[in-house]
Amino acid sequence: MSTAAPEVIAVVGPTGSGKSDLGVSLALELDGEVINADAMQFYRGMDIGTAKITIKERRGVPHHLLDILDIRSEASVADYQSSARAIIEDIHSRGKRAILVGGSGLYIRAALDHLEFPGHDPEVRKRLEAELESEGQAALLDRLRKVDAVSAERVGDARRIIRALEVFEISGRPFSSYMPERNYFQAAIQIGLNTERELLRERLGARVHAMVDAGLLEEVQRLDALGLREGKTSSRALGYSQFLQVIDGQLSVSEAIEQTIVATRQFARRQSTWFRADPRINWLDWRDQNLLHKALAVVLRA
Repeated sequence: MSTAAPEVIAVVGPTGSGKSDLGVSLALELDGEVINADAMQFYRGMDIGTAKITIKERRGVPHHLLDILDIRSEASVADYQSSARAIIEDIHSRGKRAILVGGSGLYIRAALDHLEFPGHDPEVRKRLEAELESEGQAALLDRLRKVDAVSAERVGDARRIIRALEVFEISGRPFSSYMPERNYFQAAIQIGLNTERELLRERLGARVHAMVDAGLLEEVQRLDALGLREGKTSSRALGYSQFLQVIDGQLSVSEAIEQTIVATRQFARRQSTWFRADPRINWLDWRDQNLLHKALAVVLRA
C-alpha cells in the first residue's frame, strides 16, 4: 500500500461502549466509510443480539463487512484480514477515510498489524476432533501444555485447543508464536472507548433486557430454523446460545437473560484487558459530552 495513504482510524473498546455511533460520527466529519470489526456482526440475520447498527443509525455512511456470512459458516481471521485491507485500500484510493469499528480484538489486529497466519490441514483437524471425542478435552489440553504452554493458558474451549495442536503439528511452531507484534501494517490511529466498570456493568444489563424486549427470542427461533445450531461460531454467540437453551426447554427466559448478562459482562472484561494491553490506543470516556470533538482532535494531531 502507498506510504502516502492516510492513517486508518480504528474505534475499539468493550461491547456496549458506543463504538458504532462514534464511528459513524467520525465518518460524517472526515468523509469516511466504516469497516465492521465485530466478528458476530458478519452473520446475516444476527441483528438484535449483536446490536448490529441499523440502516437508520448508519446515517448514510457506507458500511462494509456486515452481513457477509451465512450463520452456518465459520468466521476466519485470515479471510477478514485480506478483505479488510482490500477495502481500506479501495476507500483511500477514492480519497475517503477508512474507519474500523468493533470489539473483536484479533480482527482489529489482523487488519492493522503485521500478522502471519499458520495453515490448515483437514486430516490433522479431523484426527484431533476424533481424539477429543475419545480422550476428552482435558487430555488434549494437557498435551497442548507440553508443546505450547502459552496457548494452553489462553485457550478456553475445545475448538481453540484443537487449532493450537493442529498448528503445532503442521508447522512445528507453537501457535502462540504467531501472535502479532505491535507493528502497524500501515499508519493507524486507535481510539478506545471506556468508562467506570460499574457503569458498564449496569449498561450491559440494561442492554440485554432491551434486546429481549426487541425480540431476541424470536430472532433466535427464526435463525434456529435456518441452521443456527450448525454454525460453530454463530451458535456460541452471546445471547444466542442461551436462548437456544430456552427453545430446548433447558432454561427459562429469565434464566437465559441472567446468564446472558453474566456472560456479556465477562466478555467485556476480557475485551478491556485485551485492548488495555495495547499502549497505542488513545482512550476516551464514552460519556464525555465532547467525545466527538476529542476524537477528532486525536485524529488531527496524529
